[in-house]
Amino acid sequence: MKGILLAGGNGTRLYPLTRATNKHLMSIYDKPMIFYPLSTLMLAGIKEIALISSPKYLPLYKELLGDGKQLGISLTYIEQEKPEGIAQAFLLAEEFIGNDTVCLTLGDNIFYGDGFSKLLKECATLDKGGIVFGYHVNDPERYGVVDFDKKGNVIDIQEKPSIPKSNYAVPGIYFYDNSIIEISKSLKPSERGELEITDVNLAYLHRGELQVKIFGRGSAWLDTGTPESLLDASNFVGTLEKRQGNKIACLEEIAYKMGFISLDMLVQNISKMPKGEYKNYLVQLLESEQTNLVLATTV
Repeated sequence: MKGILLAGGNGTRLYPLTRATNKHLMSIYDKPMIFYPLSTLMLAGIKEIALISSPKYLPLYKELLGDGKQLGISLTYIEQEKPEGIAQAFLLAEEFIGNDTVCLTLGDNIFYGDGFSKLLKECATLDKGGIVFGYHVNDPERYGVVDFDKKGNVIDIQEKPSIPKSNYAVPGIYFYDNSIIEISKSLKPSERGELEITDVNLAYLHRGELQVKIFGRGSAWLDTGTPESLLDASNFVGTLEKRQGNKIACLEEIAYKMGFISLDMLVQNISKMPKGEYKNYLVQLLESEQTNLVLATTV
């Protein structure tokens, strides 16, 4: 499975913060926003990833993330001249996707929860159809909303309905088989001139090939597209990191734990970092791993 990280858009809701930079490069507590959705794809076990953004900002992403080799992944960069809906990403990335299945995640969505990586890995084994998620929210009218029948079967998905039929919103992470290319090409722009991801999901639903998995109460989904939600996300991450002593979306740690890079590569990455809390955290991880290796060889 290949991954797509959509970091386009104009970020108008965050103006004037976005006047000089792309919103996905802004800080969520101690890391750039883009680290969080990238970590989501990595936790799914996906190593071939395309990042889509405007020509203006792609050089900044290349400076930040490079080709991905330091993380044991391969990063491809794709230009989006004009944002025309989430589903446009599949058309822009058609050559990159090839004959593979694909997972797309939005650059301003943060996910967190116990067992989340296991769930992602299961979804990444998708062979046919599509998988989306349902997350209970208080303001479903802001999102694509899942409608269920009395038996709990999905019967409809509505885009930002004025009168939502449930409180289950569809978060910004989607798994699809290779039919996504054909489906995206068949879409017509909505009234707001965009290729809607909800129309993609409806196409799979009408084929009887859409699964909707519900995120449990122990999971967190944060959409960081407004100043308020940006602050909420930073406070959420900061509180968890301070209490637990573990960093969320530390890419080098994830790469090592997922087996994407070796201990030696982790050492090389750390050696190139300036002094600071992020480096100190990884040094502690390194020392712990080295101690465990010594203990393992002496048993």
